[in-house]
Amino acid sequence: MQKKPFLKHIAIVFNPKLEESIQTSEKIAAYLEQHGAETTERGSLYDAALRDKVQNGAFDVLIALGGDGTILRASHLCAPFNVPIVGINLGTFGFLIELQKNDWQKYLKRILSGDYRLEERMMLRAEHYRGEKRLDTWKVVNEVVVCRGQYVRPIRIDAAVDGFPMASYVADGLIASTPTGSTAYALAAGGAIMPPELRNIIIVPVAPHLSFDRSIILSEGVCVTISVNTSHQAVLSVDGHPSVSMQDRDCVRVSASEGNVHFIRFQDPGFFYRNLNRYMEQNPSIKRGQ
Repeated sequence: MQKKPFLKHIAIVFNPKLEESIQTSEKIAAYLEQHGAETTERGSLYDAALRDKVQNGAFDVLIALGGDGTILRASHLCAPFNVPIVGINLGTFGFLIELQKNDWQKYLKRILSGDYRLEERMMLRAEHYRGEKRLDTWKVVNEVVVCRGQYVRPIRIDAAVDGFPMASYVADGLIASTPTGSTAYALAAGGAIMPPELRNIIIVPVAPHLSFDRSIILSEGVCVTISVNTSHQAVLSVDGHPSVSMQDRDCVRVSASEGNVHFIRFQDPGFFYRNLNRYMEQNPSIKRGQ
């Protein structure tokens, strides 16, 4: 594995809802300081002072403790400032995470000596339009979802690529996902699984009714416009964040973002497939419910 820059200034963020993550963050800080870290700082992922320091370039790397949701929130924080992320899984799945709560010691000191692999992942840009007025813009790590609201009735959704009609759906919703998000909601809706290093946009319908029911993989350079046609509530949501109401004829324009999210990896690229196979064979969500 090719040597990378030594990372000596380290932020450690935890999920405040998980007591285990707080305790583990203390152990990690002490361990890294013993092995040569110049600075370590711990805090909640929602700590405003710590977030400001990340944004101001105070850290070389951010270690996030929690599940995939914690990693998503860390990605939104770090990606605009090119701060790489190391995840330690304290949640259920951990599709985005290499390290587990019982094996982090044999890996973490390697970031201090440059013995790691840097993985770059594509992000999306989603823009909400009402007519010609842009209402809001988001950076997307996993997916943007346009779907029905509180009424259990499908909505009409039209999708266009670079201004040309692609497909129309009567469905609960439509997902536009990154390769990273292909193992999240898109997978649950029947979409294809894409290796994380790809740079494509995947479109996946959710519960289509007598409509086109296959996922479509598009190239990085396109702009996908998702329009709603509905007499009842529709919403959009980015990476599982609180939904935003959409009116009839509103649209979301989705394209590749100019930025990327970076993850520090210690395993070879084939780990993605081994990890995926492990989850497919023994779904931890099912096991937990037994």
